[in-house]
Amino acid sequence: MKIKKNIPLIDQHNKNGFWGGKFGGNFIPETLKKPVEDLEILFKKLRKDKKFLKERDYYFKNWVGAPTPFIKLNNLTEYLGGAQIWAKVVSEANGGAHKIYNATVHCLIAKRAGKKYVVGDTGAGYAGKMLSMAAKKFGLKCKIFMGIKDMNRQKPNCDAMRKNGAEIVPVYTGSQTLVDAVSECMRYWVSNCDTTHMCVGSTVGPNIFVKICGWSTSQISKELFIQMKKEFGKIPKKLKLYNCVGGGSSSFGFWNEFMHYNKKQVEFIGIEAGGPKNSKRHAAPLTFGSKIGVLHGAAQYVNQDIEGQIEETESISAGLDYPGVSPLHCFLKDTKRAKYTSATDEEALNAFKLVSSLEKISPSLEPSHAFAKAIKDAPKLSKDTICCINSCGDSWKDKDIIKSRLGKYKR
Repeated sequence: MKIKKNIPLIDQHNKNGFWGGKFGGNFIPETLKKPVEDLEILFKKLRKDKKFLKERDYYFKNWVGAPTPFIKLNNLTEYLGGAQIWAKVVSEANGGAHKIYNATVHCLIAKRAGKKYVVGDTGAGYAGKMLSMAAKKFGLKCKIFMGIKDMNRQKPNCDAMRKNGAEIVPVYTGSQTLVDAVSECMRYWVSNCDTTHMCVGSTVGPNIFVKICGWSTSQISKELFIQMKKEFGKIPKKLKLYNCVGGGSSSFGFWNEFMHYNKKQVEFIGIEAGGPKNSKRHAAPLTFGSKIGVLHGAAQYVNQDIEGQIEETESISAGLDYPGVSPLHCFLKDTKRAKYTSATDEEALNAFKLVSSLEKISPSLEPSHAFAKAIKDAPKLSKDTICCINSCGDSWKDKDIIKSRLGKYKR
């Protein structure tokens, strides 16, 4: 199993949609085969459509706010010693998170497909918030499925969705989190695919949705590549790219442009949600050696019991609270191009506290997991090593959780 050069990773699947022959695919009901095939044909066409690409780039620049800042965290670097700490502050994008890239592209596709409605899933609320923003921007009606547990812990983003005119459908089944929201969203689309375009919020789901999201969020690494060349004159010889991993969209988007570099020069480090310190529950299938199973239409490493049933996850971070992971990351793990580990709830909170006290950025609990690992690694590394973290979300949505756990919230 190898990564091919000069071919985008999202296209390195076989004719049945599997990366590495075993991750991904299209495990979908018969009723969805035609709409999925139609979307595949349209997306293939749009990727070569100069007018569509020009429109996408226009909105990325003038509405999303690309490129987002690339900055050195001088105080954190000095505090830790060792490696230089840098951040790609994607939370500065319109709406406060990386999800805006994917939502924008999906709404542009929906318009081209002649659909009047968009439907999506959300955990942390960012995918839902961004889809509601993009739907409003492009004159589409929007429906968002969200677990009731996540609705209760991510109220600021729920308020934003409603303000943008979206209908939020609370999901009461299962663990009442992201995994259940995705399931209900897909069920809804089965019955409404003639009029409705579905936006899967991450690089998960049937093959085409993995590809659309990966293609959209790769804009992040395209920006970073240019910014690094401008800052350092070249891509650093010792570069470590840290990113949280739930479904895996922000991390894939952060890494993609550097995929062809030798892993000794550019290292990809993905940090999953390890859950509470003394709990057996987690959302880290790559870290803890979960087996391959099928979830939301795709084969992937997924938390499951001995009977193959999907296990409930636990994490302070709603955006990482997912039992599976993108087929792209499963492929990157098996090819050994990326390394994966986890951070506990407590480590993420401590990282948030340190970063927000020393620097003028305030990462949400998702990227705080990535900061936790970088903070642990940096003191052991040489001063010419560049540790760059994707600060892909703003902490405002987590203010209630942070306040309850740390006693106060300072943005």
